Amino acid sequence: MTTTKIQSRALVRASGGPRYAVALAVDALGTGLLRPFLLLYGVTVLRLSAPATGTAMTVGVVAGLVCMPAVGWWLDRGARSTVVAASMLVRVLGVALLLATPAGHVWPFATAALFLGLGNQAWPAAHAALVATVAHGRERDAALAGGRALRNAGLGAGALLATACLAGGTPALQALAAVTGLAYLTAAALAWSVHLRARPATAPAKDKDKEDGPAPRMRALLAANVVYVFCLNVPEIALPLVLVTQLHASPVWPAAIFVANTVLVVTLQIPVTVLMSRFSRRTALALAGVVLTASYLGFLAATSLGPGPGAPAVAIVSVVCTIGEIIYAGSATALVTVLTPAHALGRALARFQLSTGFGLAVSPAAITALAPHGSAALWGSLTATTLLSAGAVVAEKEDAGDS
Repeated sequence: MTTTKIQSRALVRASGGPRYAVALAVDALGTGLLRPFLLLYGVTVLRLSAPATGTAMTVGVVAGLVCMPAVGWWLDRGARSTVVAASMLVRVLGVALLLATPAGHVWPFATAALFLGLGNQAWPAAHAALVATVAHGRERDAALAGGRALRNAGLGAGALLATACLAGGTPALQALAAVTGLAYLTAAALAWSVHLRARPATAPAKDKDKEDGPAPRMRALLAANVVYVFCLNVPEIALPLVLVTQLHASPVWPAAIFVANTVLVVTLQIPVTVLMSRFSRRTALALAGVVLTASYLGFLAATSLGPGPGAPAVAIVSVVCTIGEIIYAGSATALVTVLTPAHALGRALARFQLSTGFGLAVSPAAITALAPHGSAALWGSLTATTLLSAGAVVAEKEDAGDS
């Protein structure tokens, strides 16, 4: 295959158009303002205990996952921009409840976290379905990559802006929440104005080809995805834990690695995804597993250097991990969209988001449980499971439409 070349105008068009691109940017900026500091909001502004705040946030994530089958059904009824807008509007309700929650009351905060979690879980599937309706082939892959790069840029900018405002204390956090709500409302209006729908799902006839046939089960792919998404929490959870508690490094190191990860994703997501178009999407996803596996082995070797040289070695290896993350993100959702017939795309993307959300939910607990047992337990476990997942992706023979 030859590498696909995507021009910027075509990329914006394939991503849903200029208004939709602005909606994504505004939504990501608002999310970056609040999401990293939601726990701090509960503890500082509402004066809740850290365990109660964390539990409420976890319940919100789980509740969002439970609602994913309904989101998939709605998408398969033909809705596209409406579902995206709804995922943003439900977060407006969450922010409004957050602002209205009296200090010391955990249940209103938990309800706010539920609405925020529902919107955060519904958005990826809705966005992928919208892009899959507008764009096709490798242009779709690049458009999905462009959306991820844009979202990471917005999240990073929002988090930086929020960090600069934190010196203002409680009023600043409340102001950030209010601005986040306005950003979600604006983004929802812009997304809804796109007015994009797809042909509603119909029952597939037995004599039709794959385009109207039954959706593949993708069991191995979904199971492997649960393990793959651990890489998304490596810069945020695993590396800070290892650097600070095991290597006794300055907190500057994990912060610098996180910033570098964000910058690399923003700048390289599209080019790497386009470059990988010379391979099948399934091969690219398996290759992502191999790269991630190599990075985990690299982290194991780096931490064995001990305090001093260990921290810069971990930082260098983190670049390899980020490349693996970029390849994974550019191929996984794209593979689901190309394997699934149009009539079942919403349900397939909802199942994929379920596996992603589950992996993101369990990975902090798994990482923090393994880390105290030493580097070999943490990085060895991640190495073995990720390599097995890459093998499972290759072994699953449902890729007739993947090219």
